[in-house]
Amino acid sequence: MINKKELRGKLFKHLDGLVTAPTLVALNGKGVLAYFLEHGQANLSVLTSKFNANEGYLNVALRVLASQGMLIQEIEKNHKDVHYKITDKGAVVFPIADVYNDVVDLIKLSGQYHPRKFERQPFEALHKLFIKYKEHFGLDLNGPDSRVHKEIIDHIEGFLVGPTLVHLGMGGMFHKYFMETSFRPDEFHSDPESFKKLLDFLVHLGWFTMKNENYQFTETGLFFAKRASAYGVTVSYLPTFRHLDDLIFGDPHVLRQSGNGSEELHVDREMNVWGSGGAHSNYFKVVDEIIIELFNRPIEEQPKGILDMGCGNGAFLQHIFTVIDHHTLRGELLDEHPLFLVGVDYNEAALKVTRRNLVQSEIWAKVIWGDIGKPDRLAKDLNENYGIDLKELLNVRTFLDHNRIWEEPEKVNAERDSDSSGAYAFRGRRISNNLVEDNLLQHMLRWAPYVEKFGLLAIELHTIDPHLVASALGKTAATAYDATHGFSDQYIVEIEVFHQVCAEAGLFSDHQVFTKFPNSELGNISVNLLRGKRES
Repeated sequence: MINKKELRGKLFKHLDGLVTAPTLVALNGKGVLAYFLEHGQANLSVLTSKFNANEGYLNVALRVLASQGMLIQEIEKNHKDVHYKITDKGAVVFPIADVYNDVVDLIKLSGQYHPRKFERQPFEALHKLFIKYKEHFGLDLNGPDSRVHKEIIDHIEGFLVGPTLVHLGMGGMFHKYFMETSFRPDEFHSDPESFKKLLDFLVHLGWFTMKNENYQFTETGLFFAKRASAYGVTVSYLPTFRHLDDLIFGDPHVLRQSGNGSEELHVDREMNVWGSGGAHSNYFKVVDEIIIELFNRPIEEQPKGILDMGCGNGAFLQHIFTVIDHHTLRGELLDEHPLFLVGVDYNEAALKVTRRNLVQSEIWAKVIWGDIGKPDRLAKDLNENYGIDLKELLNVRTFLDHNRIWEEPEKVNAERDSDSSGAYAFRGRRISNNLVEDNLLQHMLRWAPYVEKFGLLAIELHTIDPHLVASALGKTAATAYDATHGFSDQYIVEIEVFHQVCAEAGLFSDHQVFTKFPNSELGNISVNLLRGKRES
C-alpha cells in the first residue's frame, strides 16, 4: 500500500526543484550567494546596485530562496526596500549550489530541440544524469546535513522526472492500455533502446517493475502518472528559467521580443493549457454547486448566459454547459431560453483550441479575442457585433485576474501600506506591493459595473508568506507558483489582500460560496462569487 501523503510531498518538492535549481544557479554564477555567505545579510537595493541587477526579478529570485528556507525576507515599512538574511539552511546549500549546474545545463540544451519530440542528444545528457543520481550527485545522505542534502536530491529528481512525465503524458503514454498491462519499449516509442534506458531509471525509482523485457506500472508509478498534469504548468515555464541570467542580470525584455507579435517565448502555451486543464478539474465540483443554484432560480432571475474570460482550451465552458444542461431548470428550457456562451481569450492559439473543442462537443458559443484589462472594450464588442449585454451574463474565469497586463494605476493611495509579502515586477522593474494593490483596485473597479448584477465567479491563485511556505515544504506548490508568476510579470496576492481590495471596489465574496484549497493557512487557491453588497 502506498503512502499518498508522502508521495504528494515528493511531488511538491519536485516542483520546488524545477524553480529553485535555476534560481540558485543564476545567483551563484554572479556571486550573490557568495555575498550572503560573506556578509550574512543585505538589502535588495544594495544587491541590485552591486550586481547591476534588474531589481524586480532579483527580488523574485531572493523570495524564492526565502520560501525554501534559505533566506529570511523582511519588507520595510511602505515597501521601500526589502531585507534578506541568510539562514542555517542557506549556509549549507549556498557553498554547494553548483550541484544544480548539470540539470540547469540540461534544460538549456533541451531548449534547442523540438519541444514534443523525443530526441537522442538531450536524452543522452539526461541519461548521464540518471547515473549521477544513482550516486547521489556526491552528496552525503547520512551526515549532519543529510536532511538538506536529501532535499537537494528531491529537487534534482524533479528535473529528471517532471519534464519526462509531461512529455509522456502529452504523448499518450498514460493511456489505460499502458497503465493496466505490461508492455515492451517498442510498443510505445520509435527509439526503443533509449526509451528502455528511461524505463530502467523509473524502475530504479520504483515506478515500474520489469520482467522478461516487459514493464508494468507499480502503485507508485501510477500515482505520479495520474498526476502528470500537476507538473505541466511549472514545466511549461522552463523557457523562462532557461533565461534567468538575462532576466535578473541582463536584458529583462529578452522573452518579450517575439517576431510575429503573437508567439509567446516565455511559456509553452500548449503545455500550459494541458497542465492547467488537468488541475482545474479539481475545483469544478465547488463551481457546480454555484451554477446549479443560480440556474435553478426562476427564469427571470437567471443570467442570459456565461462569459468565460481566458477560456484556455474551452474545458470550463464545456463543463458548465453540461452541468446546466443536465442538472438545472434552465437545461429543460434551452429551446425557449437559449444560453449565450461566450469564450474570450487574449491568446489566438487558445481561441483556436476552444473553437475546435466546442464544435466537437456540439456546443454553440461565440469565441472571441479580448483583454481582461479592458472590459469596456469587450462590452462594446459584444453589444455591437453580437447583441449581447455583458451585464446580463455571469462572468467566470479561472486563474486569470493575476495575469492582467501591468499598467500604472491612475490613482495612487499615498496612505496605503500593503499587507502582501509578494515580490512583483514588470519587465525587470520592481513594482511595490502598494502599487500592485492600487492596480488591482483599478482593475476590479473597471469590472464592477458588469458583474454587480450576476457576479464574477472566479477561481484565483494566491501567494503565501515565504516564512509559512518554508515551514511547510512538501505540503504546498507555492514556491513554484511564485517563481513562474513572478518572473513572467503576474501579480498573485494573498487571499486576504485580494478580498480587501475587491471590497474597496464594492465587490464582496459571498461567504456561503467562498472556498479555499487547501482549507488551511496554506490555502493558495480560492473560489469566489464576487458581487455588489446587497442592502439588508
